[in-house]
Amino acid sequence: MSEPAASPATWRSLLAVREFRYLWLTYAISLAGDQLARVAIAVLVFRQTHSALLTGVVYATTFLPWLLGGPLLGGIADRLPRRTVMVTCNVLSALLVALLALPRLPIPVLCGLLFVVVLLESPFLAARAALIADVLPDDRYVLASALNNLTAQAAQVVGFAFGGALVAVVGPRQALLLDSATFLLSAFLVRWTVQVRPAATERDGSASRARLWWRQMVAGVRLVFGDPALRRLVGIAWLATFVVVPEGLAAPYADTLNGSAVAVGLLLAAQPLGAGVGGLLLSRLVAPARRLELMIPLAVLCCLPLVAFVLHPPLPLAFALLVLSGIGASYNLPANAAFVQAVPTRQRGQAFGLVAAGLAAGQGLSIAVAGAIADVVAPGVVIAVAGALGTIAALSLTGADRRVVRAKTPALG
Repeated sequence: MSEPAASPATWRSLLAVREFRYLWLTYAISLAGDQLARVAIAVLVFRQTHSALLTGVVYATTFLPWLLGGPLLGGIADRLPRRTVMVTCNVLSALLVALLALPRLPIPVLCGLLFVVVLLESPFLAARAALIADVLPDDRYVLASALNNLTAQAAQVVGFAFGGALVAVVGPRQALLLDSATFLLSAFLVRWTVQVRPAATERDGSASRARLWWRQMVAGVRLVFGDPALRRLVGIAWLATFVVVPEGLAAPYADTLNGSAVAVGLLLAAQPLGAGVGGLLLSRLVAPARRLELMIPLAVLCCLPLVAFVLHPPLPLAFALLVLSGIGASYNLPANAAFVQAVPTRQRGQAFGLVAAGLAAGQGLSIAVAGAIADVVAPGVVIAVAGALGTIAALSLTGADRRVVRAKTPALG
């Protein structure tokens, strides 16, 4: 891995890169469409079935595909030109989302179409992450990650509200057609603004497609989990398994405070708000080499404030604790940058898919387990236990920054 730059990159140097400007724009467009689609589908299913259970089941469909797509489809971003992967996924998604808008669509068919749409996110995001690393091989990658995180967090904070208002005005089916249009616009922008680059991995014509798929997945697993430095970075990334628990228990905790939907919204917005602030401060005010040294302390800061929920803090203090936790979540910036720079370019897509699949599985499982326990134990206690476990896990990774830089491994050497 090359030596880090002495000072942080600047916004001017980042936005001067034409390819990144449009990659960021397509990301923002996709996020807007995704938030709109989630609201539209929830409204559409509930109007059709009048069942909260079925509405929840359909919504859960948006999380499951990552368990398959990450390991199995992430490698497509390495075997095919990454621009081609992104454009193809966008066009297919546009067609499938347009089908979701058909009237009187049976719920099983709707779930199947939605599953495939989300499944296509795996190769698309893997290709995008690997492509940004090609476009920005230096410290601008960290600043780009901060901007992307801020964009995603802003979408979480305001997206559902505006999405709900738009669905109320135009209707759920028309909103889905708008989402389909965002996919087509994204495909157009990527096709005409991103350079053509060859596939990162040469295809072996002597092996069958299934065998190639298996070989690439096994090679990705060996790289990510066989390399001590990368394994520690993955462990740091997966700390989010504990940190996501307050999101899953926001409504039950607000209920213990006799809070309204406004209280739920504040609790849900707190961590994304803190993460946005922390990401901007870390990427703009801290030198690249220093960020690695702050990675573990920030990871501890991300988890430790949650322990205070055992005292059942009132809403203002709970909000402040979650904002502080979000600021600590900026540890993901140096961890992500170190991971991407350490993985060989020919395996970036596969590695990204594996880590994303594990993260999705861990977050989904932790929310489910936390919700089940919170039926018999106070939600604040469950959040506190998650924070304590996360803190212990973060402290067990102490020294990971030095190992990432100094370890002589196939990925880093």
